[in-house]
Amino acid sequence: MSNKVPFSFIVVIGLMLFALFFGAGNLIFPPMLGQSAGTNIWSANAGFLVTGVGLPLIGVLALGFSGKDDLQSLASRVHPVFGIVFTTVLYLAIGPLFAMPRTGNVSFEIGVKPFLPEGFGPLPLLIFTIIFFTISCLLSLNPAKFVEIVGKILTPIKLTFIGILVVVAFVNPIGDFQAPAEHYMVQPFFNGFREGYLTMDTLASFVFGIIIINAIKEKGAKTKKQIMIVCGKATAIAAVILATFYTALSYMGASSVEKFGHLDNGGIVLAKVSDYYFGAYGGLLLGLMITVACITTSVGLITSCSTYFHKLFPKLPYKTIAISLSIFSAIVANIGLTQLIAISVPVMTAIYPLAIVLIFLTFFHSLFKGKAEVYQGSLLLTFIISLFDGLNGAGIHISSINNLFNEILPMYEVGLGWIIPAIVGGFIGYGVSILRVKFRLNHQVD
Repeated sequence: MSNKVPFSFIVVIGLMLFALFFGAGNLIFPPMLGQSAGTNIWSANAGFLVTGVGLPLIGVLALGFSGKDDLQSLASRVHPVFGIVFTTVLYLAIGPLFAMPRTGNVSFEIGVKPFLPEGFGPLPLLIFTIIFFTISCLLSLNPAKFVEIVGKILTPIKLTFIGILVVVAFVNPIGDFQAPAEHYMVQPFFNGFREGYLTMDTLASFVFGIIIINAIKEKGAKTKKQIMIVCGKATAIAAVILATFYTALSYMGASSVEKFGHLDNGGIVLAKVSDYYFGAYGGLLLGLMITVACITTSVGLITSCSTYFHKLFPKLPYKTIAISLSIFSAIVANIGLTQLIAISVPVMTAIYPLAIVLIFLTFFHSLFKGKAEVYQGSLLLTFIISLFDGLNGAGIHISSINNLFNEILPMYEVGLGWIIPAIVGGFIGYGVSILRVKFRLNHQVD
């Protein structure tokens, strides 16, 4: 197998995974987490690494472990209708509704906006998003070259830009850690855990995993064992790089509070830090870093979403879908970054637990013999809890339900109340499956 899949290719795949996951949110959320966590940074950062590194890469491994070719086939283990609905919702969330527009908007907010005069109006954002998504679309129209473009060209550029900034920040920190913000004074780990939801990377792992698995198969890995070994090595490479950069960015944010105070978002933190270390060149460095990172993620999302919707609607050509998604994303990006994040938070809170549970059920699939009832029971109870978490995130608080869940569900107050119901639902589903078998046998006897 080693002759078929050279280690150099595994490194390229690992770098590609890092490049795909390390996009817009991954740059702006860790610095803000560091600012908010202060002296509790290491605990908060650990929580962020679970959802920002661990779960996404486990998601990639789960897809390889399942032996399925796509997310819809995997999700159809629950029910064929669920497979279509869940997959479509996920692709829309990480595609044209949230993640894709965010890549263009973040690039503009950090890479272009600081250089514009006050009161510049909406035209610069419109022009920038047209250019940004035109480039992304052109790169995505040749998916066969995607692995090479991302792994060998864009990733080294991005690593260079980010590496310069974080190395300088470690060698010469701006200041000492300060007291944590109010919401990070208690349970910083769980706050960091939930902050990782905003990266959308666990959702994206189902999508990017398809690209990775297919690339590995094309290099000669045929059996499940071969695919898992190569995928495991590649994800280990990506995990080390992701964890290093997330931790460095969090550290950078935490050390900046003494000098700059608490800022509004991670983009401003990065801009301030770059200006502090590099002056006029800092803004240019940061702008290039952000733009390259976001284009990389945008290309991956356009490619993956276009491939899925072409499969769902075969009469629509891949190129037509890619162009349409790019145009739509450019339009949505113009509503502004703040609005996009505000809308995405409750949606991510509601569907993220479903993705996490589906990942872990995939690994236990053979243990419960793939019974659909186990999937159904676990995901149903998970969704009931996560739905109310999502409503809370949208500012819709149903006091009676929240009070009840707080009393009976451990960790509900930190957004993890769905864990126990997911486990209980799985056991209930397994029991239902056994009763159904007995009922059928008795019915046949009668």
